[in-house]
Amino acid sequence: MWEKVKKLFAPSDMTVGTPWKKIVAFMIPMLIGNIAQQMYNTVDSIVVGRYVGDNALAAVGSAGPIFQLLLVLFAGIAVGAGIMVSQYFGAKARDELSETIGCCITLTILASLALMILSPFIVRPLLELLDTPASIIDWCDSYLMILMIGIGGLAFYNILSGILRGMGDSVSALLYLLIATVMNIVLDIFFVKDLQMGVSGVALATVIAQTFSGILCLIRLMKMRDIFDLKLRYLRPKKKYCFSLIRLGIPSGLTQMILSMAMIVVQSLTNSFGEQFIAANVIVMRVDGFAMMPNFSFGTTMTTYAGQNVGARKYDRVYQGARQGTLIAMATSATITGLILIFGRQLMGIFTDTVSLVDLSRRMMGILAVGYIAMAVTQCLQGTMRGAGDSMTPMWISIITTIVIRIPVAYGISFLTRTPELPNGRQECVFISLLVSWVMGAVISTIFYRLGGWKKKALEM
Repeated sequence: MWEKVKKLFAPSDMTVGTPWKKIVAFMIPMLIGNIAQQMYNTVDSIVVGRYVGDNALAAVGSAGPIFQLLLVLFAGIAVGAGIMVSQYFGAKARDELSETIGCCITLTILASLALMILSPFIVRPLLELLDTPASIIDWCDSYLMILMIGIGGLAFYNILSGILRGMGDSVSALLYLLIATVMNIVLDIFFVKDLQMGVSGVALATVIAQTFSGILCLIRLMKMRDIFDLKLRYLRPKKKYCFSLIRLGIPSGLTQMILSMAMIVVQSLTNSFGEQFIAANVIVMRVDGFAMMPNFSFGTTMTTYAGQNVGARKYDRVYQGARQGTLIAMATSATITGLILIFGRQLMGIFTDTVSLVDLSRRMMGILAVGYIAMAVTQCLQGTMRGAGDSMTPMWISIITTIVIRIPVAYGISFLTRTPELPNGRQECVFISLLVSWVMGAVISTIFYRLGGWKKKALEM
C-alpha cells in the first residue's frame, strides 16, 4: 500500500508509454488543482457578494486585472522554470536541473522584494488611471495592498509548484493546493463574516493560505534528493541558467503583461457601463475561470510533455502527443460548453440574488460559450511550442489577438452601437471582442505549429 502511495507522488517520466495516457494521467491532478486555484477567486467573490454587497464584488473584480499585471515577472519566471526543468528532467541532466531550481528560488526572492517596495507607489495611481468608481476605489486599494505585502508567499507557491510539475509531479502540487484552498475558505468566512473585515479579509485569507502551500512545496522539493540537489551553492545564480530563464520566461511574462494591460484597457470600457455591469463581468469571469480550467490544464500538461520529450530528443512522440492531447481537450471543452448553456442561470445565481444581475451575466456568458473549444486548440498547441523552448511565437500570437484584434473590436463595436439611449454603446462589445480573439488565436496557433519552427528551440545540454 505504501509503495503505491509513493508511486503516486513520484515524478512521472513522460518520454515513455502511451502518449494520451501519460497526458491524461498528468492532466487530471492538474485540472483538480486549477479548479482549486480558481476556488480562491470564486470563494472571494461569493463571500464578499453575500456578506458585503454587490459593490464589494465589483471592487474585487476591478482589482483583478491590476493584480495580474503586477505578477507578470513571476509568470515569466514560472514558465521559464517549467520549460527548463522539464527538458533537463527528460534529458536526465542532474546538475543542470539543480542549477535551474536554485536560480529560480533566488530570482523569486529578489522579484518579491522589488514588488513589495514598488507597489505602494503604483497601485492607487493605476486605479485612478482606470477611472475606478469612487464607490469602490478604496476597497480596491486595500485589497491590492494586502496582496502585495504577501506577494512572496503567492509567488513561491506558483513557481515551486511549477517546478514540481515540470518534473512530472502534479499530485504533490495538487495536495498542497487543496489544503490551502480549505484554509482559504475557512479564513474567508472568518475574516469577512465574523470579523467584518470586508475585502481586506478576503485578501488576507488568500495570502495566508498560499504562503502555507508555498512552504509545503519547498519542503517537498528539499526531499527530492534522488533527482537534484538543493544546496547553497546552487542558490548563486549562474549566467548560463539566468540567461536561459530570461530567454524562455520573458516572452511569457510579456504575454501576461500584454494580456493584463489589455484587460485593464477593456476594464476601462467595462467601468463606463456602471457598477452592475462591472459586477456582471466579475461573475462571468469567475464562471469563465472554471470553464477555462481544462484548457489551461491541457496547455500546462503539453508544456511538460513536450519539454521532457524534446529534452530526450523524441520529436515523434511530441507530434503524437500534441495531436491526441488537442483532440481530448476539444472534446472536454465541448462538453463544458453544453453544460454552461444549459445551467448558466443557476451558475450565475450562486453569486447574487439580484435577478437583473443574474440575467445580464447569463446573457454575456452565452456569447463566450463556443469560444472554449477554440481555446482548447490554442492552449494545447502553444503549450507544445513552449515546452519545446519556443516561447516567442505564443507571445506574438497573443499580441496579435489581444492588441490588434480584441481591443479594436471591443471599442469599435462600442462606438458603432452608440445611441441616445446607449451613450457608451452596447455592453456586448466586451464579450464579442473576447470571442473573436479566441477564435483567431486558434487559427493562428495552428498555422505556426504546423510550420514547425519550434523544433529548433531546444536547450543545449
